[in-house]
Amino acid sequence: MRPFPAISLIGTGVLAFGLVLAPGASAAPVPASPAPQGDDTTMIDALVRDLGLTPLGAETLIEAQEEALKTDAAAAEAAGAAYGGSLFDTETRELTVLVTDAGAASAVEATGARAEVVEHGVDGLADIVEALDAEGVPQDVNGWYPDVAGDTVVIEVLEGADTAGLLESAGVDPASVEVVVTDEAPELYADIVGGDAYYMGGGRCSIGFPATDSAGNPGFVTAGHCGTVGTSAESSDGSGSGVFDESVFPGSDSAFVRATSGWSLTNLVSRYDGTTQTVSGSDEAPVGSAVCRSGSTTGWHCGTIEARGQTVSYPQGTVQNLTRTDVCAEPGDSGGSFIAGSQAQGVTSGGSGNCSSGGTTYYQEVNPMLSSWGLSLSTG
Repeated sequence: MRPFPAISLIGTGVLAFGLVLAPGASAAPVPASPAPQGDDTTMIDALVRDLGLTPLGAETLIEAQEEALKTDAAAAEAAGAAYGGSLFDTETRELTVLVTDAGAASAVEATGARAEVVEHGVDGLADIVEALDAEGVPQDVNGWYPDVAGDTVVIEVLEGADTAGLLESAGVDPASVEVVVTDEAPELYADIVGGDAYYMGGGRCSIGFPATDSAGNPGFVTAGHCGTVGTSAESSDGSGSGVFDESVFPGSDSAFVRATSGWSLTNLVSRYDGTTQTVSGSDEAPVGSAVCRSGSTTGWHCGTIEARGQTVSYPQGTVQNLTRTDVCAEPGDSGGSFIAGSQAQGVTSGGSGNCSSGGTTYYQEVNPMLSSWGLSLSTG
């Protein structure tokens, strides 16, 4: 097999980039502290920098996205069992709601959204992904994800990979998938403020979102590959300490660190310029929406949501149900916050590329962590 850039987990600890790598891979140097972010002081500034928008265009986009979230909830309810997913176009500012039954289109359009009839929809595509997941990820296959816009499942492979046997064994119709050849493979990228650094056993990851457990104990969600249950964690200045109470990796890439002393709860995400972004909820943004990420190596960067439900094969294990973005990230950013407007989206898992040349980054959705472990997001 020819050499290829690693797609990796994006932390710096025992289960992270730099210490557990595929044979022959080399570790990238991890900065001791995040790179300064210059004079970018707002989400609008970051969107101007990373998406090439004007300040007015960025402001209009944020307002349109917030309005689309409200419309999307009403449209999904109107579609009922025929709901097939939602798409937001950052250029036209248009929300499209997919339906698997043409009879539901008029009810969706009555809410102000555009309706489009598809064959599979999110549930049908999820069934295909589930069938593929049951077979496991073969050699030279990076993973797969549902492309809601194309109503197909995309299988990402390295050159020379054979997917015919996989599809036959999984009972998946080849017409329902698209095979894409790539030369990159994934790797993992370690007061409580989203995006801030924390340390565990000599490694470094990033805080996702402040939250409380069912007993009211403060803490934060982050990436599971940053530490196993019982792993100690401390803030970058050493004043705050905690322990991993929940952690799942591989399969998922999620964790909850309970603060044991010195850490105070906030509802903030750092923009790495001396300012913060307030978190007011965790409404899921539609595919295509603008999203920003905070992490302790590269700071604050923005891009768009490309797909949900991706299966990714890391050298350290396979993870399902990741969300794919074109936001850049680097080692040490693992666990950091992904946010759309003021709505928490997820925590950084891994990806490929860097913040000089760009790349693909995956995040683990935050809402399943909150519901699975009885956590409450800190929003006030």
